[in-house]
Amino acid sequence: MSAATNSAQTRRISARVGAIAESATLAVDAKAKALIAAGRPVIGFGAGEPDFPTPTHIVDAAVAAAREPKWHKYSPTPGIPALRQAIADVTARDSNVTVAPEQVLVTNGGKQALFNAFATILDPGDEVLLPSPFWTTYPESIALTGAHSVVVPTDESSGYRTSPAQLDEYITERTKALVFVSPSNPTGAVYSPAEVEAIGAWAAERGIWIISDEIYQHLVYGDAEFASILDLVPALAERCILVNGVAKTYAMTGWRVGWMVGPTDVIKAATNLQSHATSNVANVSQVAALAALTGGLEDVARMRNAFDTRRQLMVGMLNDISGVVCPMPEGAFYAYPRVTELLGREYGGIVCNSSAELAAMILEQAEVAVVPGEAFGTPGYLRLSYALGDDDIRTGLARLQKLFA
Repeated sequence: MSAATNSAQTRRISARVGAIAESATLAVDAKAKALIAAGRPVIGFGAGEPDFPTPTHIVDAAVAAAREPKWHKYSPTPGIPALRQAIADVTARDSNVTVAPEQVLVTNGGKQALFNAFATILDPGDEVLLPSPFWTTYPESIALTGAHSVVVPTDESSGYRTSPAQLDEYITERTKALVFVSPSNPTGAVYSPAEVEAIGAWAAERGIWIISDEIYQHLVYGDAEFASILDLVPALAERCILVNGVAKTYAMTGWRVGWMVGPTDVIKAATNLQSHATSNVANVSQVAALAALTGGLEDVARMRNAFDTRRQLMVGMLNDISGVVCPMPEGAFYAYPRVTELLGREYGGIVCNSSAELAAMILEQAEVAVVPGEAFGTPGYLRLSYALGDDDIRTGLARLQKLFA
């Protein structure tokens, strides 16, 4: 037996999968829930998950579907026809982009939509421009295709936003795509329509694909305005994939319904991929998503107003902590404070030299769960979700104020 054969036969986990990092946000949430189950009064700012129940009319539609035998069978891989039509309709309503149902693929949450998109257009050796801070899943999904993330750093001085001039510094002959996110997870940054149009025109001129994550499009506050890059730059139509879902807008994170919208050939290829990976999304969840998309936006407005109040409460209390600098997020439901001035200090006998160590210390000593900036490509920051009740926000941040007093 050759050494090469022996190595292949003894390797238990493939190099490709072995290189994947655990989702830091889910890991923090799991640890917080485990501590709560053990009786500790942990306040969890880790997961991006609305604390509201899914609206009643959506749940009622799902219950009725569960009792209907036709939904107990396989359905078409790209989604039930009525849902694909509804997604096309809300894409026109909310993103001002007209598409046919054949340009829609329903997926198991936004994560599968992203993976499908990357896997469908990327080849090994391709490069993807990825502005940081970035959501933890983007680089891992890109890496699974054999392509490479090229990180484009931003910080609070630019409002966590990139620009065509900066992107020009990172483009190479191997650049295939740009991941564009507005509103942003983890920063809450929202690009102005003018900024969106400038980046879209830059990509169109260079023939670069845009993968635009629009899942927080309904969660914008104050004077901020959501704008879809495909609406403002129609020339991107053959090189743009929109990713969205019901999770954040309708408090449906556990229902696992997302979608991708794109050119017909891309959607067909992604459907073939999904047919071998997961087949159709659970029918009961699809019917629930249909009820969400056709049921109006009154519940969405109510939740957004609550998030807006919590946003201001959280940022105000964070900025009252000496050494913390937290810009006011314009969208999504996250605050992303810089905490570099808190590093290098001793807390209860523990010296924290990184934001990862700081987050671990905060969980242990203050019983507050936060996600360190390392998870998003930017050490020296923390992400806190304000998608939880006002009382929990006050209690958790009061603990941080006391810890760092």
